[in-house]
Amino acid sequence: MKEHISLQWQVGWSCSGAAAPERFVPAQVPGAVQLDWARAEGWGPHYYADNFLQYDWMHERFWVYRAQLPQTKPNEEQRTFLVCGGVDYQYEVRVDGQLRLAQEGMHTPFELDVTGDAGRLLEIVVFPAPQGWDQHYPWDKKDARRDCKPPVSYGWDFHPPLVPMGIWDETYLETRERSHMQRAEVRYALSADFQKADVTLEVDRSEAAEAVVRWTLCDRNGEVCFEQTQTVQGVEVRLKADLKNPELWWPNGHGEPVLYTSRVELHDMQGKVLAERESRVGFRTVKLVMYEGAWQAYAGLFPLTQCEPPVTFEINGRHIFAKGSNFCPPDVFAGTVTADTYRPLLEMVRNSNMNLLRCWGGGFVNKDSFFDLCDEMGIMVWQEFTKACHRYEDDPHYLEVLDQESRAIIMRLRPHASLALWCGGNEMFNSWSQNHDQQLHVRLTARNCFDLDRSRPYLNTSPVMGIGHGGYWFESDDGQNVFTAYAQASRTAYCEFGVPAAPSVETLRSFIPESELFPPKWGTAWQTHFGFNAWTNEKQAWLKPAIIEKYLGSSDSLEDLVFKSQLMQSAGYKVVFEEARRQKPRCSIVLNWCLNEPFPCAANNSLVAWPADAKPALSAVASSLRPVLPSARVSKFDWASGEEFEAELWMLNDSLKSIPGGTVQAELIISGVKHPLGTWSFPEMAPNKNAHGPTLRIRLPELPPGTFQLVLRVEGQSQLENEYVFAKKLV
Repeated sequence: MKEHISLQWQVGWSCSGAAAPERFVPAQVPGAVQLDWARAEGWGPHYYADNFLQYDWMHERFWVYRAQLPQTKPNEEQRTFLVCGGVDYQYEVRVDGQLRLAQEGMHTPFELDVTGDAGRLLEIVVFPAPQGWDQHYPWDKKDARRDCKPPVSYGWDFHPPLVPMGIWDETYLETRERSHMQRAEVRYALSADFQKADVTLEVDRSEAAEAVVRWTLCDRNGEVCFEQTQTVQGVEVRLKADLKNPELWWPNGHGEPVLYTSRVELHDMQGKVLAERESRVGFRTVKLVMYEGAWQAYAGLFPLTQCEPPVTFEINGRHIFAKGSNFCPPDVFAGTVTADTYRPLLEMVRNSNMNLLRCWGGGFVNKDSFFDLCDEMGIMVWQEFTKACHRYEDDPHYLEVLDQESRAIIMRLRPHASLALWCGGNEMFNSWSQNHDQQLHVRLTARNCFDLDRSRPYLNTSPVMGIGHGGYWFESDDGQNVFTAYAQASRTAYCEFGVPAAPSVETLRSFIPESELFPPKWGTAWQTHFGFNAWTNEKQAWLKPAIIEKYLGSSDSLEDLVFKSQLMQSAGYKVVFEEARRQKPRCSIVLNWCLNEPFPCAANNSLVAWPADAKPALSAVASSLRPVLPSARVSKFDWASGEEFEAELWMLNDSLKSIPGGTVQAELIISGVKHPLGTWSFPEMAPNKNAHGPTLRIRLPELPPGTFQLVLRVEGQSQLENEYVFAKKLV
């Protein structure tokens, strides 16, 4: 049986791989070398003001972790292994100076047999982070584009140029029986009518000696579905079983995310338990299909070079409108992230009526606990490999590491029911990245997904034809606003779009010095935390005070500025999420950029400020993503007294049920006074179908300074009320 033993780690640095560190300090594993050194030196938090600049030299050094291997006392039939989930990024493992492993890639785990090494010195030597000048990217910055290190580490518009290094995932000693299981994975195929699952247990063993495998599958209530006991030989064992009428795993809002439990035991011929594994299984199918009516849209266009690729999710034979967000690394330092980091963020996702998260290719691939929680909550995951916004080279070394890393990622994640889509990376087919589908690195990840996980769909990159990325504003530099831009757009999916806002005043005070809080200025923590000059050619990004002032007037306090910023973000996000839903079935995915952030930002497009502080826009989005909703398309945000206000009415239905006909009532509320706009009697609505209503009009009375509301109600269904905020035009 397995026994886990923690190690007492220290870490130190040197300028050369040939030189030993002059000083070692205590290290937390998993963690990051930067945090260990900062802790020992008594530095302030890396996220406060510009403290992160103190760390700028660290990724250019060699770092040595060391620990004494303790006495594990295995008997003759046991072995001791060093088990490591990952080291960031290139490293060597040595025992008493002897090289045991040299590897590159943070997502490839390793195991080393250290039986007999008790009392010896274990060292993990982390090499300087890869660097290279990227001439293709529009930002002049150092970057790693010939390796698989997450590119966000080198600086982004929400992440400082702070490059993590170190042991970032669980690492420990484990005592096992000599004969043990190296892998135990359940694979399955569902019948076309979903009434039967052909289930296969794949076990890889350390030895080919005769043994007994006992396999039990239990339903979500713990009741045994089947149990098999089989005498086996060989290192590869395959057991098969049929499961009748399996309960299916469904995304949030479409049914229960049902999970079964698989238990596997390996016994010797005398009945002694040598090893055991437990895992969860969700039975479901996932495809990307063409939207309803897509082929008719191409009728007569012959010869047609290429149609827009399918992006409508079909889960268990049912078309699903995918609505959610882009999930960013929840911290600069992956080693600090735990299930407790993920849980509040994912609970916000589930409670906001979301069912899909896109895990962007610029960041690290999340830990197992992220996918465990997504399995439990019914949150589908679109997972990208660690490629983003750069021209990646097809040199042999890079391809070798990419092959190793992508295979490790696929093998680790494919058991999860929540994993719904593989994607090669972010924004690779465009003028600044200059990749294309004939490059070897693009073909390699597609091949590995086919070889190792062909039941899941795959996209080469996002966006591809039909998918939209951007914009990221309430109003663009050329004066286009979010209300008109998306009503005029036509996309199969809106996979990135943003409206920025500041976080709460309390959050701002946690990382901006009091003397710099108000008014926001260049050259202060407002700038180093991305309130200003965060993005190419956008000096105001992301705070955009001039836009806030244009629509809502100047601010005389920090509280007033934050309130106005957040009001505009809420209003803007409601526009895009509901507009995407109105464009169904051609549009079938809506994901804002972004849900969260790895570093406290003075302003950002995120719905949740670091580490887990929800902005008001999250509630607005949750309201707009309710399965059944009255909705209004309105042409702009600010209105003048005497103008004719127009609201084009819709009823949106993403649910599985037919919706009986009813009556929508619309009214404006101006200074507390109700002004009826009109009613619409909508017909019965089929499942997963929208209804388009009339455009209601009213001549606006004298508007007071500030805001007014449009409220939609459905008679007899108070839970369906929907509210929009608008402003009196200032100029």
